[in-house]
Amino acid sequence: MTMLPARRFLPSLSLLAAFEAAARTGSITAAARELDLTQSAVSRQIKALESQLGVELFLRERQTIRLTVAGDGYAREIREALRRISSASLNLRANPHGGTLNLAILPTFGARWLAPRLGHFLALNPGITINLVTRIAPFDFRLDSIDAAIHFGDAVWPGAELMFLMQEETVPACSPAFKAAHRIAEPGDLLSVPLLHLTTRPDAWERWFTHAEVPFGSVHGMLFDQFATVSQAAIGGLGVALLPTFLFRDELERGNLVAAIDQPMASQQRYYLACPKERASYPPLVAFRDWILGEVTKTS
Repeated sequence: MTMLPARRFLPSLSLLAAFEAAARTGSITAAARELDLTQSAVSRQIKALESQLGVELFLRERQTIRLTVAGDGYAREIREALRRISSASLNLRANPHGGTLNLAILPTFGARWLAPRLGHFLALNPGITINLVTRIAPFDFRLDSIDAAIHFGDAVWPGAELMFLMQEETVPACSPAFKAAHRIAEPGDLLSVPLLHLTTRPDAWERWFTHAEVPFGSVHGMLFDQFATVSQAAIGGLGVALLPTFLFRDELERGNLVAAIDQPMASQQRYYLACPKERASYPPLVAFRDWILGEVTKTS
């Protein structure tokens, strides 16, 4: 069990709130107005905090204040701590019986695959509230108020347990007009057209050309940070993008996108549900884990 810090190092919330407001606004007057206190009350609270910590947090120059180097670093951490306390309190108020699941999602997977199915989960579990936040890379669960995350990559996440969800296939996709204009007929033809790259998958095109047994040198092209934008660029005729077929099935079926070369490639990386080990038995997470496994089975 993790030991809590000694109480002498835990200042009261009122002292921290006064310090954070003054640090953020750069003014005792503004902090007092925000907290509905007098200026002298805010000044006393900040001095009490400095006395308790044994560290000077502000430089006082006539009627102005300025954070010390130590105060600036402390303000950043306290601001995040107060945000997390506020978020936890808001979640508890929204669902006083507990049951809140904070889930980090990948933007396109969350919007196109998960979100349309969440109504079914909530109908089966009316006491659970789900909060969704976007994360495109692994993070430290200890520093974030998140219970679980959808992860695409290798089965590696320090401090977390990973449960396999699904594989994916990607296909080179472009607009019908682009394919016709560039007369794309075989894999090697893609070496002479604009290729669209995703920054989170920097070697995807190299892997596809290797898979297609096409010799290649350097592979260049436009960079995008999300599938949502790279897919729209492909639809708009800017080039060819490697897109997961299960996420862009609608565009492929409607004909907004077509396979530039109908040669799908199974991605080496996989989708996982990640969670910190100490949250693995949290009831809302257990319910979500069981449900998403069932949904994956239905669509596989």
